[in-house]
Amino acid sequence: MNMIKAGLAGVALSTAAAGAASATSVCLITKDATNPFFVKMAEGAFAKAAELGVELRSFAGRFDGDHETQVSAIETCVASGVDGILLVASDTAAITGPVMAARDAGLLVIALDTPLDPMDAADMTFATDNFEAGRLIGEWARRTMDDPENARIGLLNINISQPTVGVLRNQGFLTGFGIDIGDPNRWGDEDDPRIAGQEVSNGNAEGGRSGMENLLAIDPSINLVYTINEPAAAGAHEALRAFGRADDVLIVSVDGGCPGVEDVAAGVIGATAQQYPLQMAALGVEAVARFAETGELPAPTEGKDFFDTGVGLVTGAPVEGMEHLSVEEGLRLCWG
Repeated sequence: MNMIKAGLAGVALSTAAAGAASATSVCLITKDATNPFFVKMAEGAFAKAAELGVELRSFAGRFDGDHETQVSAIETCVASGVDGILLVASDTAAITGPVMAARDAGLLVIALDTPLDPMDAADMTFATDNFEAGRLIGEWARRTMDDPENARIGLLNINISQPTVGVLRNQGFLTGFGIDIGDPNRWGDEDDPRIAGQEVSNGNAEGGRSGMENLLAIDPSINLVYTINEPAAAGAHEALRAFGRADDVLIVSVDGGCPGVEDVAAGVIGATAQQYPLQMAALGVEAVARFAETGELPAPTEGKDFFDTGVGLVTGAPVEGMEHLSVEEGLRLCWG
């Protein structure tokens, strides 16, 4: 059983020791302790740690964006003399200083889910290919719509700061739909007339609802909506239903949590790109244990500068020539 302790101020700290003689120790630091994605990630890390005889300490910010708490967690892990840190960074650029200090102290640092800025500030990255996740739902939407050349597209991003994951998903979606993205490192500079507008959602249902309301005020004829994640998609659907548009607007999203896949089954979301946090964290623990024993890291996925932990297109309306997971398969693999 994981034991919750009073750790740093505002940090949820739990430990799983595989025995007093455990040879390898790892810290897992996530953005928060309540998001089902990070809950599943911790589950995968603890299970793999128990299997390998690794001591695992788990820290989390008080909320998504709690950068200072993550810095404190890194400092605690360095002082504790652990072998490695698995980090899901809230601020991918600002965290690089503490990460480099940890590496200088001899710790292996692996970024999970969210690449650091720059990526090579970490020793390695295990993540979903978020650009590919966006591209899949963009291509699916283009090939599903009757008249994609006359689409009216609204995009619900996470927030204005344009963190790496949000940019990758947005730009992947537009690429998959056949839109020139301009600078691939930012969203909002595209000039395709099919884009009605872009709003932020903070990745939650309330933000998705208000963002969708703003988009409909800009263009009531929007018929395709991209959302950064499935909670934002659920909020967008609520707004569309209130405007009487729920049945004639196609929504696509990314994540693959169980509530999101259930929304695919219910027709709220047309398709979602599913990612796999349990596998991501398990691979990270395994990599630290292997490095501690042999000094070797697994090679990045061929053609990429990170280890791709996979993504699957989940939809109840497959299109010819695109691999997909059925809703039933998505529910077997979902999280949350």
